[in-house]
Amino acid sequence: MDILTVFCQIDDFCLSFEPKYNQFQLTEGQKKRNKPSKMAMSEVMTILVLFHQSNFRNLKAFYNEKICRYHRQDFPHLLSYNRFVELQGKATLFLAAFLQIKMGKCSGISFVDGTKIKVCHNLRIKQNKVFKKVGQRGDTSTGFFYGFKIHLIINDCGEILAWQVTAGNVDDRVPVPKMAKQLWGKLFGDKGYISQTLSKVLGEHNLQLVTKVRKNMKNKLMPFFDRLLLRKRAIIESVIDQLKNISQVEHTRHRSVWNFYGNLVAGLIAYTFQPLKPNLNLRQDLVLV
Repeated sequence: MDILTVFCQIDDFCLSFEPKYNQFQLTEGQKKRNKPSKMAMSEVMTILVLFHQSNFRNLKAFYNEKICRYHRQDFPHLLSYNRFVELQGKATLFLAAFLQIKMGKCSGISFVDGTKIKVCHNLRIKQNKVFKKVGQRGDTSTGFFYGFKIHLIINDCGEILAWQVTAGNVDDRVPVPKMAKQLWGKLFGDKGYISQTLSKVLGEHNLQLVTKVRKNMKNKLMPFFDRLLLRKRAIIESVIDQLKNISQVEHTRHRSVWNFYGNLVAGLIAYTFQPLKPNLNLRQDLVLV
């Protein structure tokens, strides 16, 4: 957990983004006190990202037992946990903006997949009030769930190129055209992305959709290199596994929608700081050849 590296990148971003954010804020026409917090926004963001890189599963325990006890020299103006949670809501927008500059670059080989983000147990769906108007029941190969879906596109080096959150009942193919606008080359997906309409839309942007065929479909000739890359599609499943089990983007303890979104974005940022990501090592092989 390299605190200095994470903080320096976030602080450099905040120095340029925060003045513009304050400049374009809307007001009600009345003067209000705007006393700045002792704790900088970059410090709040750093702590949230570090939480998703730690082994803690509870933010309160991480803040009180780890940050306040062992890292007071790194964060000299620590606040109470209740005040920190208040700043956490404002940090969500800053985290979302910072994630955009942490995206990877398209290499012509991309992989797409979606996964469920369950926000409560199935037996408590009717009792859930936090996501009553936004969460939806969804169906996957492992059964029903209640919550959302996160859709990801990564490159061959495991870097995130695009992402989007939808309700749990949204088809995986719906957000792909918007996510893939800036991509080129070939996009590899599972059988759930088979669609002539989607292939046509992506083809207009010089992006070819490559999937396996279903049993009731006519088999078609496919380049050998494409067949090999389809076998390597598990790389995006490895990324999703790390997001859920290491960056802990999925849990059922949310108390607000903003808390859910901030937790998800911070988890994605924490993943981008990982030194070793799932990698096909294609670029190294090409250099050697």
